[in-house]
Amino acid sequence: MNSEEFDELVSFFDSMARTTWLGGIHDTLKEKTGTWRDKKVLDVGCGTGRLLLRGADEADKLTGIDLSSEMIKASTQNFFFHNRSKKGEFVIGDACDLPFGDESFDVALSTCVLFLLPEPEVGIKEMIRVLKPGGTLAMLNPSEKMNQMEAFQYCKQHNISGFEQTAMLKWANVSTRRHRYISDSLTSLLITNGLEEVTHHEVLDGLAIITIAKKITR
Repeated sequence: MNSEEFDELVSFFDSMARTTWLGGIHDTLKEKTGTWRDKKVLDVGCGTGRLLLRGADEADKLTGIDLSSEMIKASTQNFFFHNRSKKGEFVIGDACDLPFGDESFDVALSTCVLFLLPEPEVGIKEMIRVLKPGGTLAMLNPSEKMNQMEAFQYCKQHNISGFEQTAMLKWANVSTRRHRYISDSLTSLLITNGLEEVTHHEVLDGLAIITIAKKITR
């Protein structure tokens, strides 16, 4: 998908970020990263800024980057509506070529994004590059178990219907055609690229994985 295609999906992605299931995952991911107090936080593929808003009262500075100019407009508007404009900065850019200096952020996040990239490992390396030593990397990725049938069964078991079900099934469909992840492979990739203390936390009954890691302190 190119930036223009994402421009047309702002309403869908904003609604998806506010679903019970993805909103709950965002809450869990925020909790797993610990306090953002006085920290500089980056969200790669920030969409409409909903994840960053969770730490707006803590963080020193929140930065979102997205390929879509319309997503960036929506993020800016959401921060304005929540009276948090001074805390947020949003820029148009490529996850595989981040326009930030080395070791610029204390926390780097990415949810529902890396699996869309042609070369996800390049995006991961860029996130690691801009992290300060000792900084935290946090990602949400679909697991190898994710597919439309498993997602449908999850929705059925948990009484998820309507738009919430549609959003999950679309995520499942795209991830099946793009990239899904195994925890052990992610661990090896992150350790090879200078991270440590890698932990994985299954969500959606194992259909997706939250991964947390620390950049090695030299």
